[in-house]
Amino acid sequence: MEHIKCLIIGSGPAGYTAAIYASRANLAPVVYEGIQPGGQLTITDVIENFPGHPEELSGQDLMDLMRQQVDNFGVEVREHVCVKSDLSKAPYHFTFEDGSEVEADTVIIATGASAKFLGLDDEKKYMGQGVSACATCDGFFYRKKVVAVVGGGDTACGEALYLASLASKVYIIVRKPYLRASKILQERVMKNEKIEVLFETNTEGLYGEDGVEGAHLVYKRGEAGERRYDLPIDGFFLAIGHRPNSEVFKPWIETDETGFIKTEGTSPKTNIPGVFAAGDVADPTYRQAIVAAGSGCKAAMEAEKYLNEM
Repeated sequence: MEHIKCLIIGSGPAGYTAAIYASRANLAPVVYEGIQPGGQLTITDVIENFPGHPEELSGQDLMDLMRQQVDNFGVEVREHVCVKSDLSKAPYHFTFEDGSEVEADTVIIATGASAKFLGLDDEKKYMGQGVSACATCDGFFYRKKVVAVVGGGDTACGEALYLASLASKVYIIVRKPYLRASKILQERVMKNEKIEVLFETNTEGLYGEDGVEGAHLVYKRGEAGERRYDLPIDGFFLAIGHRPNSEVFKPWIETDETGFIKTEGTSPKTNIPGVFAAGDVADPTYRQAIVAAGSGCKAAMEAEKYLNEM
């Protein structure tokens, strides 16, 4: 059984920052990047608010720079996904999808969160054929076409603005009578001639022969004035939030009702000694790269403190 002093599960700003600090503390960290190396930030088109980068850059570029810094410290980075954990006693035991197993004295969980879906059968049916949860990944395929984005928060508005630079028309489907996005994003959306917001509207299905050709919508569902109609579109993008990737740790780690890992106050400590959580997997509130990076720093420092006390 391979023994690791500091195991970091997940990458992204939290995992990579934890790796940098853990390496500087001589904890010999090993990082398992997981299913999406670099995390969600790799599918973010433009970053303009990360300190130290006055010129805007892509999320992929920022994560490439972080990964280079991790490499500079000689941290071993592996690709595999954790499929099983045993946190019943230390050292803690983990199994990965390639069948490999390791045990670790300290663990930093930085597995992030994944996009949510509406739960429609048509989402699965048309996945990769007009349905996407990543505008920056697939937007190129919808140049001069008509698309719809579901959601009313920052993510939805940001993706709609990005798609508007490519598509001929962008609809934002919002079930509430208002947008939840920040004021600046709302203003940008409302001023964009290519974007039309469909308030108080729900998607009940999609249709098309060889891919998405339209969406079945209902306006004011269950209310006076309810109206059902079909909206012709070529692409359907989901931007309704994220689900924390904490399932594999749930038998041992305390989470809230939606699956976000609970930590002690402002610290990254979980209910298991020596196990820490950083980034979006433990952050239902802010979900920002700079916050994730800071939490990764705290997790590494707490891991060092824990090992010293042991």
